[in-house]
Amino acid sequence: MVSIDAEHTVTHVCCIGAGYVGGPTSAVMAHKCPNIHFTVVDTDAKRIHAWNSDRLPVYEPGLDSLVQMQRNRNLHFSTDIDEAICNAQIVMIAVNTPSMQSTHSKQGAQADLRQVEACARRVAQCARHNTIVVEKSTVPCGTGDIVARILREHARPHVEFSVLANPEFLSEGTAVRDLLHPDRVIIGGADADDRAQQALASVYAHWVPRDRIITMGRWSAELAKLASNAMLAQRVSSINSLSAVCEATGADVQQVARACGLDSRIGAEFLRASVGFGGSCFSKDVASLVWLSASLGLPDVAEYWDNVLKMNDSHMQRFTRRIVSAFDLGVRGIKIAVWGFAFKSGTGDARNTPAARICQMLLDQGAQLAIYDPMVPESQVQEKLDAEKDGSYVVCADAVTAAVDAQAIVVLTPWPEFRSTNWHIVFDMMGRPARVFDGHNVLDRQMLEHIGFVVTTVGVRNGVV
Repeated sequence: MVSIDAEHTVTHVCCIGAGYVGGPTSAVMAHKCPNIHFTVVDTDAKRIHAWNSDRLPVYEPGLDSLVQMQRNRNLHFSTDIDEAICNAQIVMIAVNTPSMQSTHSKQGAQADLRQVEACARRVAQCARHNTIVVEKSTVPCGTGDIVARILREHARPHVEFSVLANPEFLSEGTAVRDLLHPDRVIIGGADADDRAQQALASVYAHWVPRDRIITMGRWSAELAKLASNAMLAQRVSSINSLSAVCEATGADVQQVARACGLDSRIGAEFLRASVGFGGSCFSKDVASLVWLSASLGLPDVAEYWDNVLKMNDSHMQRFTRRIVSAFDLGVRGIKIAVWGFAFKSGTGDARNTPAARICQMLLDQGAQLAIYDPMVPESQVQEKLDAEKDGSYVVCADAVTAAVDAQAIVVLTPWPEFRSTNWHIVFDMMGRPARVFDGHNVLDRQMLEHIGFVVTTVGVRNGVV
């Protein structure tokens, strides 16, 4: 539909949404496409101000230097959404699509598309020439059809749109690397969108090999994103379910995972037992797939994927029970140091973090928590926890301070600094017996036990080494 067919005609790209997707994606694109101007816009003036400052609103290794290099050259951050849309040949939509509340556990959760729909209406009202609209947000199948309908209904006379699905496959903590060296770039469109697909492909071709840029149908592209995250979440739940078997039998989940991962048909990725998956994508995308399956009249499929979510939550509950049962009278009044609150290392993101779920269960049991994370600000911790009922918590400036007079340390994020901590000093500051619950199997268990710690790890029965 939209006749942009040469790389020379793409001179301006607008990205609506200055969050975890829009900011890093635009920064890398600007770095690799010096002749194209990228403008990231958002209604949140504070967020835009942060992007224009020395303290970015998103922490990702390597992102600061990229933004500083390109900002005010061919990368701009603005609240003037209408002007950016008007100037752009390509408009990327990278706004949040949170899960809506579900009234039935097996119906999953439909993605909230109100922000996407609002963006589509605004693009239609502002665009004065043919424009390519790109879905970067994670969306359910059929969203492209909804966006295309809104654009048609609200478009100015003689203005046409092509709607493409170009899902992001970023892992927080490695987003810049993932953008610079993607496994694949997927561009989905309708039958009439071939020229638009090629125009977007020409942007990526500045640094991505052509054989990694794959065009397909729009529904396929939308589903590919959900399917990828669902399969990764499934692997996490699978190895965590096996960790429960290991804890009951005396097997070691790390040894089992290594044996399975050496099978070339399986591979070793995402076979590391932990406290469970979190973040902004896995739970939301699996819930969206559950909802989609149920809405299509596929209850068995919906139940299958719903069990991935149930296993994840069950695993967090089991890990918490192991902590509580280690104390003869429970954890009421017991000081516990919590090391790590982000859902994974390498990021300051605490969205859907397992740490919040586990901490809340401990608080509900009356524990006194001292929480430390090197990247998560205290305000995010406060947003996630409710200590009004029984327990209480404080947020500490460093890991050692959190451990003072604690009777246990619970590692909930595998930050590298925890491995290099002076554990002899930590041991001397703690109560007795000094316990460590390693929720990611990242610590040297033998070393800790030699010092005198009582150590519990995921997927190993207590007392078995």
